[in-house]
Amino acid sequence: VQLQASGGGLVQAGGSLKLSCVASGLTLNYYHVAWFRQAPGKEREGVSCVYNSNKPVYYVENTKGRFTISRDGARNTVYLQMESLKPEDTAVYYCAAQRYYCSSRTQAYDKWGQGTQVTVSS
Repeated sequence: VQLQASGGGLVQAGGSLKLSCVASGLTLNYYHVAWFRQAPGKEREGVSCVYNSNKPVYYVENTKGRFTISRDGARNTVYLQMESLKPEDTAVYYCAAQRYYCSSRTQAYDKWGQGTQVTVSS
């Protein structure tokens, strides 16, 4: 069972990135899948989650309206589209999955991807 996060990179403020979380060994349609991020010296925080019903939840106030979480069942993938990026969005982004509910707490998830670096320059 593996989650593979990708799509990070270096982008200027105002730019966009689309992160992907691809699963192997499990069917993501049965899971609630979240994106977390961890900036240097800070705790990992929940950014967004998509229920297995496709209902999205956004946890970070200043990402609402800029970030969009979605899933593609055929590709067994969950995405995080990030627009109008700001330097404060700089972090390592992780995807995580669990069977029971969406949560912004890291302890709620038992499956994690390895992280992808997002760096936004000013």
